Amino acid sequence: MFSPAHPASPVVRALAEGEARELFTSLSAPAADLIGPPVMGRPYTTVAEGGAYRPEWTWVALRGGTVVARAAFWGGPHDTEPVVLDWFDFTDRDAAVELLRRAPFRAGYELVLPPDWHERDEVRAAAEARTEAAEAAGYTFLVERYRYEWTPGCGLPERPGRLEFRPVPDGDAGDELVLEVLRRVHSDTLDAHARRAIAAGGVERAAREELDFFRWCPSPRAWWRLAYTPGGELAGIQVPARNPSGPCVGFIGVVPERRGHGYAYDLLVECTHQLVAEGARSIAAATDVTNTPMAAHFARAGYPVTQRRVCLE
Repeated sequence: MFSPAHPASPVVRALAEGEARELFTSLSAPAADLIGPPVMGRPYTTVAEGGAYRPEWTWVALRGGTVVARAAFWGGPHDTEPVVLDWFDFTDRDAAVELLRRAPFRAGYELVLPPDWHERDEVRAAAEARTEAAEAAGYTFLVERYRYEWTPGCGLPERPGRLEFRPVPDGDAGDELVLEVLRRVHSDTLDAHARRAIAAGGVERAAREELDFFRWCPSPRAWWRLAYTPGGELAGIQVPARNPSGPCVGFIGVVPERRGHGYAYDLLVECTHQLVAEGARSIAAATDVTNTPMAAHFARAGYPVTQRRVCLE
């Protein structure tokens, strides 16, 4: 016998190009304009329309032909599968859980939030509803992160001048050198994503995932820099980059034996100068909320927090 307390399963499906934007934007969820991609100023627009989303990676749950949950996965222009769940809203929690369970992707979920979301009741309630639904579908909390955006109005920090920066050699020898530096950096790390990789496959996996990200970025390898002390000792690595959205601080890492001198700040400043020299008018960056030393370096370098992101895997 049918019970209203247990409604029939919703229709869950991907969208097609001709219907994608109209159907996706037909949902009006609580606080939908205060959370997720709207915080970044990113509307739902398909790649064919000049936007960021692919209809085949956009899934909805419908009841009676009405959208009651939606999920937009995102990937770079050359990705063959999504790298992140970017957009997740609903008016029907059960349908939202079923949507995530049935969508054929296993990308992590990054919930984009305003910097003060903890202090805003409406935003906090909306964030908690989304994370709870995602967790019911099998996601687990990983970390909360600060997201920064430097612009010229922030001021260009002065170079400390304590380190020498050298390009990474080309070819396999250069790759192996970078991997060795990344292994050393990740042998003792506060970064939650690196620690997750280490738990799954050791330091080697964490290092190779980092190198894969460097290669995934469309910016040139010639930008990568190793940092050395005046005595010629390796201090770390900094990777200025461009991701599909624009210039970013790709990576900052100090080897364990050179920590305690604030060298991460020197790396960040050099990365900023290098990106500005390449024409950047804004620079995105991020670090875990729990990584208080790196957060302090970003603050000192004049990077304001523009968003927070709750990451679930």
